[in-house]
Amino acid sequence: MKLFKAATVVCGLALMGASLASNARADDWNRKTVFTFSGPVEIPGVHLKGWAVLPAGTYVFKILDSQSDRHIVQIFNKDESAVLATILAIPNYRLKATGKTVMTFRERPAGEPEALRAWFYPGANWGEEFVYGKQRALEIAKDTQTAVLFTPTDTTAEVAEPITTVDHAAVVELKAAPVKAYTPSGDEVAMLDVVTPPEQLTVSPAALPATASSLPLLALFGLMALVGAAAMGAATKRV
Repeated sequence: MKLFKAATVVCGLALMGASLASNARADDWNRKTVFTFSGPVEIPGVHLKGWAVLPAGTYVFKILDSQSDRHIVQIFNKDESAVLATILAIPNYRLKATGKTVMTFRERPAGEPEALRAWFYPGANWGEEFVYGKQRALEIAKDTQTAVLFTPTDTTAEVAEPITTVDHAAVVELKAAPVKAYTPSGDEVAMLDVVTPPEQLTVSPAALPATASSLPLLALFGLMALVGAAAMGAATKRV
C-alpha cells in the first residue's frame, strides 16, 4: 500500500509539472513582452490611424506569426485591448544573450522621435530586426548612418480596425514581401548582407520550449510507476 501511495504521488507530480509547463509554453511561444518607452518612438508596419509614432508609455509586444526567416510582430496598448501596429521583422543574431528585454533604436536628429530598430527577448541569442517601408528606410539610413531593412513594395499603411488574425490581407502581404536593405550611402544590398539569421528560428504554439521537453517522459515514468505498484500489490495479495 505504501508503494502504491508513493507511485501515485510520483504520477501526480508529473502531471502537475505538465500543467505548469503548459502555462509557461503559452507565455513563451508569442514572446509576450511589456515595455515602457520614456519618449516618442517611430515604428514601421501597418498601424492604426494616428499611431505611426508611439507616445511615451507602456506597450505590449507579441509575435503573431512566425516563419523560418521572418516574424510578424504586433504592438498592443498597455491593457492589450487594441492592436496598435503589425510589423514585419527579420530574426537577427546577437553575440550575447541577456537576462532582460532589450529594445534598440536609431537615433534621429534633434526634435524627431527615435526609430525602433530591434527587440531582443530575454535569454535569446536572436532578436527581431524591424523592416521599414522603402522611402522611410532610405531616409533613416542616411540620418543614422546605419543599414536599414526595407520592403521594395511599401507595406506601411494605416488601418481603421485592429488586425487580429494571420489571414488579414495586410499580414499576408507582409509575409510575402521581399526584404532588402539600404546602406547609409543609399545603396540597395541584400538582406543577408546586414542580417545574420540564427540556425533555429521558428516560434509557434506547437513548439515545445527546452524547459518542457522532458515532461512527456516524466508523465510516462509516473504512469509506469503506478502500473508497477498495482502489479506488486496484486502479487503480494496472492502470496
